[in-house]
Amino acid sequence: MNWFAFLVPLGLLVLAIAALLRRRLELHSYASNLAERKAARDRGSHRARLQHPKVDLSQCIGCGACVRACPEDGVLALAYGQAVVVHGARCVGHGLCAAACPTAAIALTLGDLKDRRDLPAVDEHLEAVGTPGLFLAGEITGFALVRTAVEHGTLVAREVAARCEATPGAGPAEKGDPLDLLVVGLGPAGLSCLLAAKEKGLRCMGIDQAAELGGTVAAYPRRKLVMTQPMHLPLHGRLNRLEYTKEELVELWQGLAAQHRLPVRTSVVLQKVERGADGVFTVFTDQGKVRARHVCLAVGRRGSPQKLGVPGEDLPKVAYSLLDAESYHGRRVLVVGGGDSAIEAALALAEQEGNEVTISYRRSSFSRLKARNEERVVEAVEQGHVRVLFESTVESIAEDHVVLRTSGAAPVLGGGVGGGTATATCLELPNDEVFVFAGGTPPFPLLEAAGVSFDPELRPQELPDADRGTGLLIALSATLFGLVVLLLVRMVNADYYGLHPALRPGSPQHDLLRPQGTVGLSAGLAAVALLLVNLAYLLRRAPAIGRRLPGSLKNWMSLHVATGLAACLLAMLHSGYHLRRGAGGHALLAMVIVVVAGVVGRWFYAFVPRAQNGRQQDLDELQTQVAAIASEWDEHGRGFGSRVRQRVDELAERAQLGRSLVARIGGLLHGQWRLRRELDRLRQEGRAEGIPLTEVRHVLSLAERSYRLALQLVHFEEVRGLMSTWRYIHRWLALLLTLLVIVHVVAAVRYGGIDLSVLPFLGGSR
Repeated sequence: MNWFAFLVPLGLLVLAIAALLRRRLELHSYASNLAERKAARDRGSHRARLQHPKVDLSQCIGCGACVRACPEDGVLALAYGQAVVVHGARCVGHGLCAAACPTAAIALTLGDLKDRRDLPAVDEHLEAVGTPGLFLAGEITGFALVRTAVEHGTLVAREVAARCEATPGAGPAEKGDPLDLLVVGLGPAGLSCLLAAKEKGLRCMGIDQAAELGGTVAAYPRRKLVMTQPMHLPLHGRLNRLEYTKEELVELWQGLAAQHRLPVRTSVVLQKVERGADGVFTVFTDQGKVRARHVCLAVGRRGSPQKLGVPGEDLPKVAYSLLDAESYHGRRVLVVGGGDSAIEAALALAEQEGNEVTISYRRSSFSRLKARNEERVVEAVEQGHVRVLFESTVESIAEDHVVLRTSGAAPVLGGGVGGGTATATCLELPNDEVFVFAGGTPPFPLLEAAGVSFDPELRPQELPDADRGTGLLIALSATLFGLVVLLLVRMVNADYYGLHPALRPGSPQHDLLRPQGTVGLSAGLAAVALLLVNLAYLLRRAPAIGRRLPGSLKNWMSLHVATGLAACLLAMLHSGYHLRRGAGGHALLAMVIVVVAGVVGRWFYAFVPRAQNGRQQDLDELQTQVAAIASEWDEHGRGFGSRVRQRVDELAERAQLGRSLVARIGGLLHGQWRLRRELDRLRQEGRAEGIPLTEVRHVLSLAERSYRLALQLVHFEEVRGLMSTWRYIHRWLALLLTLLVIVHVVAAVRYGGIDLSVLPFLGGSR
């Protein structure tokens, strides 16, 4: 006992020191992530061009699974306990973050589409709104991932096949009949659409203005890696790899086209699409007309290369793509642009012997690069392989030089400018080759003429973010059922459990129900086993080990919750409904506290979602949200909203959260009770004034959101303290629980006289 009395305080002291050190590291990491996020905002890389992850703060538990799963460095990070988007521009839509999240708190989205006029209005079948039979697929819809493009193409073909089968009187096709489906664009979306159409037996054809199949992917530089996800190609099967080179994908698509004799025509330029009164489309190309009942436009978003509009741009030395960097040696090269394509081209050219590479970029810094490309270009600049001229634009291009215009303080990375001469704002560079990566002109006018609308009002309205709750309803319902079962067990055996513990050994049921008996010991062993399974969740979260374990992290999270609750119930049965002194009683008490802390903590996360900044909820952001809600108050409330808002603000101001954990919990619960009571009164007032029920509900839903935000504004520090307090209670009590269970098991085995032969499943008897 003397050693035990010495080791326990020593262990607690070590744990306390470890906790403080971990907290310091955690705060340092958060500060670093937030500083990087601020830098991303300053550079403009925090916003995605198309897809980006969206974090539901009411569901995020800060496990970091999404950060570890993302293959693009810097898109996501953790800040004060929850996931935040840092470099949204680096997101390419893999969706691995959403798949890894255990609480379904993250999803890919196109963001706020209310004012986006570069995305087409399509329905759930990818059919253009207002133009039946005209479909769009792939990157033109806003989704750039190869897997998504393949899914789009397959979806369109199957929808067309279903419509053809349902057409009355459809019979064998005759010569001159229109095609069932014409696919424009032979990239991932177009080829998968043709494969699925062939699989369904449709009369189809595909055309593309390029000379080879593959679309945008075929235009990538040699050996460029294309990130994708496991996907299913019609008539081929599943592709399981996460990375393919450009050549591998193009070879695969060309092989499938030849194997299945896909009717494709390359080097065909689309000119116009018209829909006749009979619903049949006439597609005009530079090689004639094609008639089809359905058309799928899988043309991508690049369109024609964006020209600079400067003298000399039509010289042979000017190119708008780089297919093979190895064919350029000993050349003075200017790369115009600051995106990933430009940087990859510049780096590939810089690797070739004798090349002098300069990058001209109109902004003051790179803002939308993938993390790997940014690291590589910085390294290349430091080693003198590449020069970068920020805040510069091309003025003119000549046979042996180019003229750039720069700002007065234009930063130059990588030393000198290769013998160029400069004035205050102009720079003349000796030059042999110019590569322009200024983006492309999307084919929006052609699409609009075909019947595709880009009006945001015509897009299907997205459902507003709904409060999905804490996800605890099912778990708590199961726990309630388990408690009822335990209560019934106690009632059935009341003549034993009702006895004082000192009198129980005299009961004939003692050998069966005591902690070392058949029922009690079985429950105890099951509780320990469930606790081990519960802790295995931590292994699943570990990057090195978790990838080897089967199942999604979301399912493991559900298992974590279920086993924790079940272990607690079984431990109660094992204890014989009596909390004894010693490690076993303390372990049971700690288990109950940990479970309660977890349940309450999940409610805290839902009630007080935190934002991505160093203070867990930036006051400016909160005020912006309140202002946005306030602008809606009287749109539907006919003056009723102002009265509701005033009362909600008064409730938030009068709320008293206190400083201690108990006081804060009590303040939140009391405030919620008062809010519910006030909303009931307002609901009755709205009905009495004859306001439609839908308007009353809308205003009161705004009231609930406003109350939460106003509460955070008024009691900012108290709310922040509440979140921090809960986090430590759940984390460190869980560790203490584990230690107590170990001590209890060791003591029970060594001194408790446990006889495993009492267990029937081990061959014993009662």
